[in-house]
Amino acid sequence: MDRLDNTVRPYAWGSPTAIPHLLGIEPTGEPQAEMWMGAHPGAPSRTDRGTLVDVIDADPRRELGEPAVARFGPRLPFLLKLLAAGAPLSLQVHPDLTQAKEGYEDEERRGVPVDAPHRNYKDTNHKPELICALTEFDGLCGFRPPAHAADLLDGLGVDSLKPYVDLLHAHPEEAALREVLTAILTADPAETAHTVTAAAAACDRLGGAYTPYAGIAHHYPGDPGVIAAMLLNHVRLQPGEALFLGAGIPHAYLNGLGVEIMANSDNVLRCGLTPKHVDVPELLRIVRFEPADPGVLRPEAAPDGEEVYDTPTDEFRLSRYVLAAGGPAHDLTRPTPQILLCTAGAVRAGEHTLTPGTSVFVPAGHKAEVSGAGTVFRATVVA
Repeated sequence: MDRLDNTVRPYAWGSPTAIPHLLGIEPTGEPQAEMWMGAHPGAPSRTDRGTLVDVIDADPRRELGEPAVARFGPRLPFLLKLLAAGAPLSLQVHPDLTQAKEGYEDEERRGVPVDAPHRNYKDTNHKPELICALTEFDGLCGFRPPAHAADLLDGLGVDSLKPYVDLLHAHPEEAALREVLTAILTADPAETAHTVTAAAAACDRLGGAYTPYAGIAHHYPGDPGVIAAMLLNHVRLQPGEALFLGAGIPHAYLNGLGVEIMANSDNVLRCGLTPKHVDVPELLRIVRFEPADPGVLRPEAAPDGEEVYDTPTDEFRLSRYVLAAGGPAHDLTRPTPQILLCTAGAVRAGEHTLTPGTSVFVPAGHKAEVSGAGTVFRATVVA
C-alpha cells in the first residue's frame, strides 16, 4: 500500500476552512477547493515510489490488474476528490463518450490548442461523477418540470421574465426547456444583467425557495446563469447522501463538503455562473432537456459491512465502511486498484493509520484490511 500525498487546488470558489478543519490543521485564509487523489496528470498524488502516474506507468498490469487494463487501458480510470464549496461552482454539463470523441476530434482538426480558453474538449473521455455529502451539501441537478420553473420565475414579479414564463408553459416540455435556455444564454447582455439584478432583489425579499438563488446572484451579479439556475432542481444532501451526475445533466455545486469521484476527464461545457467561455451551440448539443427528479442516492448494504453507492458507470465504484471500535477487521482485497480515504476517526489500513483526509493507494490484488473506529471511503472500478 502507498500512502498518498495529495495536492489541494485553491480555486476561488473553495471554502477556506472546510478541508483544513477535516485535516485538523490551521486554515491559511486562502480558498482550498479540492484535494485530488489519483493519477490525473494535472496534479497526481505522490508516493514514496514517485507520483502515482510514474508508479502506474512503470508496471500498469501489476498496479491496476489485468481486468482493469483490459477494460480501461493502462491508466487509473477515476479521480477521487475532497470537494469543499464555499461559493457556487459554474453551471455545467458533461458529454457522453460519443460526444466527447466527436468534439475532441473536431477541435483537433480545426487546430484549437488544447490549452486554449475556448477549447471545450481536453480529451476523448466522458465524465460521469458522484458527489457524496460529508456535511449538509447544496446543489442544483437536472431540470425541474417546466411548469414548476415557470411558477418560480413568475413569483418574482419581474416583467422581463414573463416571456420565459410563457415559453415554459408550451409543449412538448423538452422543446420548452431548450427554447428558454437558448433565449437566456443568447439575450442581450445588458438587458439580461438588468433582469438578473431585479430577480436577485426579489429573491432576497422573498426568501424561502428563492434563498439559494439569492446566494448565487450575490456571487455572480448580472450573470445569465442565475436565471438558468432557476430552471433546475435545488437539492440539499444530508451527510451520507449522494448525487450521480450523468452525461448531459446540467448541475452546479453550491455549498458544502463532500467526497467526489469521477471518470478521469476534463471535459466540461459551461452554462453560466462563470467568467470562462460558454459555447452556446455546443452546449445545446450536449444538454439533455428532460425534466427529472435529481435522484438522491443512499448507500446500499453489501456483505462485510460495505455500503455501496450504486451508479450505472464502470470507471468508478464508491463505497464506505463505518467502523466501530473493537469490531472485526474487514478484508478489502480486490483484483482491481483502490484508493482508501478516511473521513472520520482513525482507521488502520495495512501498515498505515489513516486520520481524516488521509488516503492510500492499494495496487490490484494487494492485501487490504481495515479496522479501527471511523469512516473510510473505498474507490475502485468495475471490471
